[in-house]
Parts: sequence; C-alpha cells; structure tokens
Amino acid sequence: MPEQPSPSLLYLVKRAELVVRARLEEVLKPAGVTALQYTALTVLEVHDGLTAAQLARDSFVTAQSMADMVRTLEGRGYVARHPNPANRRELLITLTPAGRELLSAYAEAVRGVEDRMTEGLTTTQADQLRTALDHAWRRLK
Repeated sequence: MPEQPSPSLLYLVKRAELVVRARLEEVLKPAGVTALQYTALTVLEVHDGLTAAQLARDSFVTAQSMADMVRTLEGRGYVARHPNPANRRELLITLTPAGRELLSAYAEAVRGVEDRMTEGLTTTQADQLRTALDHAWRRLK
C-alpha cells in the first residue's frame, strides 16, 4: 500500500483555526457573543480607541463586517464610538466597562480552550508553536 502524503501545512493551519473558532463559539454561547466579536473586544482591550478600519484589520474581518459588528457590540453596551479629536470625521471605538467585564468573565474559559489545544506539549513546545505561528503571520502579512 503506498504511503499517504502528509497534509499541507496550510491545510493544518486552517483546520486548527476552524476548530479553535468552533470551541470558542461553544464557550462564548452563554454570553451571546461570537468568536469574531470576542476577538474584536480583545483587540480593543489591548489597543483601545481604534477606527473601524483599524479594528477590522486587527480582528481579521472586512470593513463591512466590522461596521455590522460595531453596531451590534455598541447596541449591547460593550463598545462606544467617540469623535476622534485629531480628525472630526473619524469615530474611535472604545471598550466600555461592560465590555471589559465580559472579557474578564470569559478570560478563564477562553484560556481553557488554549490550554486544551496545547495539552501534551511542553512549555517549550507551546512557546515554539507560538513563535512559529507568529513568524508565519509576519512573513505573509
């Protein structure tokens, strides 16, 4: 019987991304927040006060998707929009106290998804995986 070729690295990365998203959706379901919405909130947690275009790029969604997402998150009280003092035509998106509370409430559960993903790896192997994925992203961006 001929040996089966190994799956491509691109296939394995996409497969991992899809299962991570599915597990995050399961964890976040009680909050009524999607994995993509949660990602946008975590981006604001680190870089508060972004334009919708900046937030879209950093959250890996299109500008149109981000516009819809911001409306939803604003309606739920997780983000707010304020005029940019440096450019009155721009609105800056900020995380509200309710948004920070949501992130805090789900931080442990989300960390559990990552822990489950790296279970069986040594700390060094997990760090190497993190470094390799970051390297791959930087080379392709």
